[in-house]
Amino acid sequence: MGGGGGAASGDVKKESNVTPEDVLHLNKITDDYLCSANANIFEIDFTRFKIRDLESGAVLFEIAKPPSEQFPDGLSIEDTMLAAAEELTLDDTADPNAGRYVRYQFTPAFLNLKTVGATVEFTVGSQPVNNFRMIERHFFRDRLLKTFDFEFGYCIPYSKNTCEHIYEFPNLPPDLVAEMISSPFETRSDSFYFVENRLVMHNKADYAYDGGIIV
Repeated sequence: MGGGGGAASGDVKKESNVTPEDVLHLNKITDDYLCSANANIFEIDFTRFKIRDLESGAVLFEIAKPPSEQFPDGLSIEDTMLAAAEELTLDDTADPNAGRYVRYQFTPAFLNLKTVGATVEFTVGSQPVNNFRMIERHFFRDRLLKTFDFEFGYCIPYSKNTCEHIYEFPNLPPDLVAEMISSPFETRSDSFYFVENRLVMHNKADYAYDGGIIV
């Protein structure tokens, strides 16, 4: 499994309209985000994320936004956004990319898993969301490990949606696994979210698999 030929990240960044085909041909992690945070005109907000091992059912990772940060009952999205805006400080808005990057720390046993279920819960704003699609590219350094391509389908306005995507992990050679364990956070991913083939969100993550190892 190599990155193969394809466009480098800088080539795609110059495009005025990044397409699914563009990101599928990337041969490395992007140097920067390929869209601004303001591209999320559909107000898609991920509120809960859970990873579980499908064979044992064990929950490996779970995180959720506090209920106070989600839409309170009886308030419209406009009222909620207005209330949130009134509470913002200059420090809260200093980093426009806050919330677009996640760092995961797993034990080496994670790399032995074959199939994992990732449950995501998200809300959408006032516009319907058609053909919602995520393309996620995982690399170790500049080596492509796996591409995941999932469809969320159609979401009605002001809805809360939950779905589980199944990740089937590739069989990695033992020497590569050992290198990934000894090189924390050099395994990285780009997650690209499209609505009707328009890039509306781009999130990044990196991964360490040395949790629990005593050096």
